[in-house]
Amino acid sequence: MKSSAGRILISLVPITVLVVFLALDISIFGSNSILGPSQVALIAASAVCVLFASWLFKTPWKDFEDAIKGNISDVASALVILLLIGAVSGTWTMSGVVPAFIYYGVQIISPRVFLLTACFICAVVSLMTGSSWTTIATIGVALLGIGKAEGFSDGMIAGAIISGAYFGDKISPLSDTTVMASSVNQVPLFTHIRYMLYTTGPTMVITLIIFTILGLSHSQADSSQIDLFREVLSAKFHITPWLMLVPLVTMFLIARKMPAMQVLAISVVAAAITALVFQPGIIESIGSKITSGSHARVMLAGTVESIANTVSLETGHPEVDGLITSRGMIGMMDTIFLILCAMVFGGCMRASGMIVQLARILTPFTRTRTGLVASTVVTGTSLNGIVSDQYLSILLTSNIFGDIYRKEGYEARLLSRAAEDSATVTSPLYPWSSCGMTQATILSVPTLSYAPFCFFNLISPLMSICIAAIGWKIIRKGNDEQQSACI
Repeated sequence: MKSSAGRILISLVPITVLVVFLALDISIFGSNSILGPSQVALIAASAVCVLFASWLFKTPWKDFEDAIKGNISDVASALVILLLIGAVSGTWTMSGVVPAFIYYGVQIISPRVFLLTACFICAVVSLMTGSSWTTIATIGVALLGIGKAEGFSDGMIAGAIISGAYFGDKISPLSDTTVMASSVNQVPLFTHIRYMLYTTGPTMVITLIIFTILGLSHSQADSSQIDLFREVLSAKFHITPWLMLVPLVTMFLIARKMPAMQVLAISVVAAAITALVFQPGIIESIGSKITSGSHARVMLAGTVESIANTVSLETGHPEVDGLITSRGMIGMMDTIFLILCAMVFGGCMRASGMIVQLARILTPFTRTRTGLVASTVVTGTSLNGIVSDQYLSILLTSNIFGDIYRKEGYEARLLSRAAEDSATVTSPLYPWSSCGMTQATILSVPTLSYAPFCFFNLISPLMSICIAAIGWKIIRKGNDEQQSACI
């Protein structure tokens, strides 16, 4: 099929198949759709893409295979990080670090400002670390427990945590997405970051205002419930300020700019040692269910089990039990399964050239400044749902629109900002994307439950378009006089 319109229509077929299958999965399986049905939908859509592209576009199988291999290779380190995040979740919980955060947090943070505080803390930590995933897996998990104790819904708490984490991730010079967006578009890193502040700053201010209003309108949590959480946690764990050494060590290593894998691995070891020192009874009870024999054998089994597998502790209070249930590395396998399937689909769509064909739909809208930025934002946001990976979305969005921005005389920093305003921040809003599945798994909150409360992530793409419409700090090279007219 040689006509441009025909190719575009064919390129829509795999997307339609994916959307239909995912809708059916959600209607039939609900939140369990991410435990297998969503992966089937991605593979089915991939098969449709290969079938049509091979038949109509004459795309050789070798191209598909190479693209799939390349995609999986690109996320290999992320998969290892996911396993380490699972290990951090297990050891931080069983060592008492997360319970201690909850125990002290419900005493320090007022429910009226909890959402504001949670968003702000995650923003600061993510800005320091450059990683939304690490922030959510450590501080985020602890804040989730505090919020639950204070009576907030899971989705609202997760929304505040993710909003803050992605603000920091987006403008941190240590963030891989920030570095990628600037380097792909050949924009100096700090030039890119400073330019993003024109959209990111107002977005964050609005986000904090919304969370402040939600917090102030929140009905005061029953003090007896908070007291119950404190009593149960202190009875089950040895709560002491010394437990805070683990997150402090972790933050110190991050400040030293150590690689994420090394930081997480050291954090796991530190938390495991802390568990043996401060929570020997818990580790022994876990190990005794696995093996018998010498005390050292049982303790080793308990330590390994808390790192590798899902562990549940019974306190007699279900609402507390849910907070101290850890997933371990095994809890990340569904996420890894989904990411691998998503990379297969993304590779097939890229190798077939269907992504480029779909981008042509937006070409008529790129003739004005606002239309160009809006098309970029829509493409970056949509690609997160199509290729299920923020890195690919940034790369493809930049490649698709690079020539258009240069031809129209706009600075490359406008493209790099628009790519980040869309591809980076909307990635956790798709249940089947690598980020969406990861955050849902780490926080044990379905993507569709927290997405409506991710105000920063939802507002960022709209703010990018609004700033383009206003024309604030947007320069059209060689045609400045027409700048105000190109709206």
